[in-house]
Amino acid sequence: MATADSPRGFSAELHQVLLDDEDISRVLNSITQLAAEHLSVDRRVLCGIVLNRDRKNIVVASSSAEAEQMDEVQAGFDEGPCLEAQRTNTLIRVPDVEYETRWPQYMAEVRAHGLRSVLAVPLGLDGTASAAINFYTVEPGAFHDEDGESAQRYAEVASVVLGIALRIATHAETAEDRRLAMESRTAIDLAAGIIMGQNRCSQDEAMTILKSASNHRNIKLRTLAEQIISSAGHGPAATNFES
Repeated sequence: MATADSPRGFSAELHQVLLDDEDISRVLNSITQLAAEHLSVDRRVLCGIVLNRDRKNIVVASSSAEAEQMDEVQAGFDEGPCLEAQRTNTLIRVPDVEYETRWPQYMAEVRAHGLRSVLAVPLGLDGTASAAINFYTVEPGAFHDEDGESAQRYAEVASVVLGIALRIATHAETAEDRRLAMESRTAIDLAAGIIMGQNRCSQDEAMTILKSASNHRNIKLRTLAEQIISSAGHGPAATNFES
């Protein structure tokens, strides 16, 4: 019979997490909860995942509200073992925060919460983002080599799930940018058509007039185009665009 500590049992637990839920954020939370439980053999462990994307630190998953709070504080200070693991792509271990001199602001907060040991493992993502999974416990010297190995196995799974989430997010952002660009282009083309009708000029001349007016008024081309369309829809255009 496979146990949670055996490789087979470990894989079965993770496989079930992926089968039980299609929501990626909930899957990531489940992974951190499972990881925290797996490392909480004789102590209570907190677990969270911090992502750095577009120069912003974001807590994307946590095993509990307390874990989320600790990672939010770390993200706010922009210093700490989790962020160091991201930046250096190495496992970071803090045996006892009482004697840790790195990241002084964040370590002061960790001590204030009664936590003593920290373990951070980087996640394998592409070059557009970095992330790490973070573990905390109240016991000093709590995380040993076998804990690091277990943490790395969870990090591998979390890397895959978070990588999928980032690809989905990038696709959605690209699609939205494309939609906005199309809307902007449509508005500008319509405004140019109005100017062509008012001034009996070519499309190139209308675009020159439109860009000149945009620069002169120091407003975006799309904003000016929308104003022209709005004015034309309610009577004569308010602005004379004769060259």
